[in-house]
Amino acid sequence: MMERLQKLIATAGYGSRRWAERLIEQGRVEVNNKTASIGDKADITDKVKIDGRTIDLSRYNEEETKVIILNKQAGVICSNKDKEGRKSAYDLLPKESRWVMVGRLDLNTSGLLLFTNNGDLANKLMHPSSEIEREYAVRVLGKVENEDLKQLTEGIDLEDGFAKFSRVTIGGGQGANRWYKVVLKEGKKREVRRLWEALGFKVSRLIRIRFGEIRLPDSLRANQYEYLKSKQVQSLLKKVNL
Repeated sequence: MMERLQKLIATAGYGSRRWAERLIEQGRVEVNNKTASIGDKADITDKVKIDGRTIDLSRYNEEETKVIILNKQAGVICSNKDKEGRKSAYDLLPKESRWVMVGRLDLNTSGLLLFTNNGDLANKLMHPSSEIEREYAVRVLGKVENEDLKQLTEGIDLEDGFAKFSRVTIGGGQGANRWYKVVLKEGKKREVRRLWEALGFKVSRLIRIRFGEIRLPDSLRANQYEYLKSKQVQSLLKKVNL
């Protein structure tokens, strides 16, 4: 079956559809020894190369989409390569597939990270139009008043635009450090931390505990992963109309 070239590349797990489009625009993709153009279609039997290296489109099978949940530990980076030699989340994954990360976590944030071998699924899950909830447990240093909680849900102007939490609930704790659970529907860089910091509070710990309907299992130890069940994967595909 002929499909758009960028969709084939993405669904085979080599990266997002947008990433594949950029490569095509840059003239770095060949189909049957001819430089590809945006709009070109291909079949999984065609010979496709990226930067001169043949890729395997036979992995194009939406029924075989796999998703992994990883419990990232603070101090583990989300980049694939690091000049400082720090441990990467990708080092913790099985080598059977080329995994695409669904939304990054910064160095000091721990918790739920999703990876999939379906780049198109990853791209759609991360797109703001999907409005998928992300929930975090956050430990805040400082006395938080009701007015602060109200402002966090009504919204604050950050340097890269307006941002807010959909919900904030008190999670417990004593003294100067208190826990809260916050929910948002987008993924601006360091958004949770920056919203609290805009009101003068310091985030001393941050854990992502939920992405959409997927929750971080209590049994999943730090830096360990597990595969989502088929029913959960199908739910994610359905959520983004794939």
